[in-house]
Amino acid sequence: MQPDTDQVIAEIDALPDHSIYGRVSSVLGMLVEVGGVEKRLSVGGRCRVITRGGRVVPCEVVGFRAGKALLMPFGTLDDIGLGCRAEVAEGQPAITPTTGWLGRVVNALGEPIDGKGPLPQGPRPTPIRASPPPAHARRRVGGKIDLGVRAINTFLTCCKGQRMGIFAGSGVGKSVLMSMLAKYTAAQVSVIGLIGERGREVQEFLEADLGPEGLARSVVVVATSDEPPLMRRQAAYMTMAVAEFFRDEGQDVLCLMDSVTRFAMAQREIGLSAGEPPTTKGYPPTVFAELPRLLERAGPGTGEGTISGLFTVLVEGGDMEEPIADAVRGILDGHIVMERRIGERGRYPAINILRSVSRTMPGCNTEEQNLLVTRARRLMAAYADMEEMIRLGAYRRGSDSMVDEAIHFQPALENFLRQGKDERSDLGTGYSELAAILGMPAVGSAG
Repeated sequence: MQPDTDQVIAEIDALPDHSIYGRVSSVLGMLVEVGGVEKRLSVGGRCRVITRGGRVVPCEVVGFRAGKALLMPFGTLDDIGLGCRAEVAEGQPAITPTTGWLGRVVNALGEPIDGKGPLPQGPRPTPIRASPPPAHARRRVGGKIDLGVRAINTFLTCCKGQRMGIFAGSGVGKSVLMSMLAKYTAAQVSVIGLIGERGREVQEFLEADLGPEGLARSVVVVATSDEPPLMRRQAAYMTMAVAEFFRDEGQDVLCLMDSVTRFAMAQREIGLSAGEPPTTKGYPPTVFAELPRLLERAGPGTGEGTISGLFTVLVEGGDMEEPIADAVRGILDGHIVMERRIGERGRYPAINILRSVSRTMPGCNTEEQNLLVTRARRLMAAYADMEEMIRLGAYRRGSDSMVDEAIHFQPALENFLRQGKDERSDLGTGYSELAAILGMPAVGSAG
């Protein structure tokens, strides 16, 4: 009982002995203007606005204008009017997670939304908006991490602490791929952020895609598309904060976030409301400043733990050069490109191996593994170059020995990349199967 008593005493000591408050002077769009306390506030600070009906609406300071603080709410603005009380919240927002959070679903504020009762509270606070570990103090990425998906394990091998982007349009199978990664990964803990997700798909993802097995070792953070932009942005920060807690406990964490694009859209709404100028495709400058601050939080820490991050990016019409996709690709350590045309011919996961890359892969593989993967890539590239002519019957066998080989191996390679959502494949099996297909000596999974 002693630790619980100490925690209660610490919480009581942290309670403020007085409150500082101002008054709402204007409400416009998503912004609430508050006067009287602007000198006690800073950007990123918190306030609690008391509505006329007595409801408490948490808000965040997003800027200042004409000597007044500009707030954005985490809830709706209903019942907020001129003169409503706005109390200043002391301290920085933080959560107190424990291993008891595994198997739970929380919202962007760290509150349980799965109907399983209150969350257990840990002994120490974890800041929601932490800075990335110092570059000079971080450990290097670790050894290979088994993600359980054959195409990624073999052709896009990831290391512990690596960050990868999953680039795809809507309806190409990102959610199913994420559920496979969460269920089959060798990482000890999965932290999944569903940012701006459709409300009806949340329960479907939890029950049908992730399932009890995957949920048992996961923490899921949810902010649906109908929630205010501040909640959607906060859900991304919350996802990283929970992952950082487990990393600091010395565990290998797989952090999955769907999607970074909706995080950027939420930040765009916030920035434009605060009066920022729109730049590329309507995105204000803070979007491109916040992306590295968020994504750099993943990776190796200063201790034994790691966060291996996979972040989905929505690309409209397969346009990999659109601003958010281009910015994210430059920050991360590789990218996985999913294409609709591959899914349309019935091969899932619909990963285009030739357009995807893992920047850490050559260094973590043995020479034999790199030779095996390079040969398979060359065969797939040769087939892709001549695919139209082959389908039209315009290619004559014997014209090019490499293309002849590619045609011979194409059905087996295509079948190798196909994997059902209930099928798991480990690192060693992937290399062995690929070596058998190409008639090359078997190689191990170590590297």
